[in-house]
Amino acid sequence: MSQQEILDKYQLVVGLEVHAQLATESKIFAGDSTAYGKEPNTQVSEITLGHPGTLPKVNKKAIEYAVRMGLACDCTISRVNIFDRKNYFYPDLPKGYQITQDKSPICIGGVVPIQLKNGSKRGIKLNRIHMEEDAGKSIHLTGESDTLVDFNRAGTPLIELVTEPDMHSAEEATAVLTELRKLVMYLGICDGNMEEGSFRCDANISVRPKGSSELGKKVEVKNMNSFRNVSKAINHEFIRQVELLEKGVEIISETRTFDADKGLTFGMRKKEELNDYRYFPEPDLSPIHLSEEWLEEVKSKLPPLPREYHRKFVESFGLPDYDAAFLTESKEVAEYFEKLCGHTSEYKAASNWMMGPVKSILNELGIGINRFTIEPSQIAELISLVKSGKVSFSAASQNIFPELVRNPDQSGLEIATKLNLIQESDESSLVPLAEQVIAENEKKVKEYRSGKKGLLGMFMGQLMKKSQGKADPKVAQKILTEILEK
Repeated sequence: MSQQEILDKYQLVVGLEVHAQLATESKIFAGDSTAYGKEPNTQVSEITLGHPGTLPKVNKKAIEYAVRMGLACDCTISRVNIFDRKNYFYPDLPKGYQITQDKSPICIGGVVPIQLKNGSKRGIKLNRIHMEEDAGKSIHLTGESDTLVDFNRAGTPLIELVTEPDMHSAEEATAVLTELRKLVMYLGICDGNMEEGSFRCDANISVRPKGSSELGKKVEVKNMNSFRNVSKAINHEFIRQVELLEKGVEIISETRTFDADKGLTFGMRKKEELNDYRYFPEPDLSPIHLSEEWLEEVKSKLPPLPREYHRKFVESFGLPDYDAAFLTESKEVAEYFEKLCGHTSEYKAASNWMMGPVKSILNELGIGINRFTIEPSQIAELISLVKSGKVSFSAASQNIFPELVRNPDQSGLEIATKLNLIQESDESSLVPLAEQVIAENEKKVKEYRSGKKGLLGMFMGQLMKKSQGKADPKVAQKILTEILEK
């Protein structure tokens, strides 16, 4: 039996735990700055360190950001929120406990809509979204036996999004992460930076025989800092667990780390069936009550979400699904495209410009569209110049557009005129040139008229050369065809 046949006997089951650092200016229970990259241990206070006699105070903006995410995922928002102490020792946990939410998460249930490469769609169920504070950061320098601890990150507000074990492929898990990252960035509640750790993920992975409803023992995989690594870790772990089961070896419920260079997971520590975190309500924080009026205010200020832009681009603008997916990858691109469509009704042409010349120039300059100096109205002008036949698309995209980027104060028409790129579409001026081409190629004309219609391209090339590339291809082809068919 081949490996694939063996794998086909089992079903992969994946649940995700996604942490997103909330983009507040101060920490969740203290006024310390959350700015990234500052000198170690310069953004800590007595409250963050849990000194005796200090009292935490909840950051209202962090509550609002968590509610925004819950509304975007169609969660039930808890009107009464209680924070709890989660007691455990970790070198970079300064208080010896973490303030989190145990029995009363701020958001309950919900769904993450995803679309796979084959076009299929489904909603992945969320179990909860809860709030908590981040820990500090342990730093292990190469060759050093000591561990350095930076508490700057300690107390940074987090939301943890916990899915149900509802995914059955690495592609589905990656699609969920992609959608969640887009959501937090669209909502403006997290920068989504995986390299800096502001958006990170653990995966709970198990396998079971196909047809079984009983979950297998789960293995938690940590230390994955890219979507690609998440996918590779899940696929590796699926094969590893299936091979163990086929050998009659029991799966150990444990925490494993992923080595991206080797593409393998390695055991870190066994997971207890029930961790003794000794949760109890945080005595220094009163329950947080959310009023209906405040919730409605937060809801009214929600920006358009990726799926809303996607629906508009497909249904209102008539774009293919592929185009809409590209245009909604980031909020800034979606907003720019929407503004562009306010200046032109050539929606598909606008999409082609975004996916082609605009994307290329942004990559070349190494900038995002939020730093792009060309206004949507200027792209619309180029689309209009091509549509009207004044310039060809190749001239617009390869000559006029780069010059426009260098000189954004000029118009596309001014640049086209300066570069002598305005197409000649006047038939009276093109007919003599076409007749010259015909007269100079009598042998080819006979071949064309005897059935070699592919020679039209040769005649077009001659005519374009005589017009110095300024002939409107559509008009030129029409004239040549009329003469040749006589």
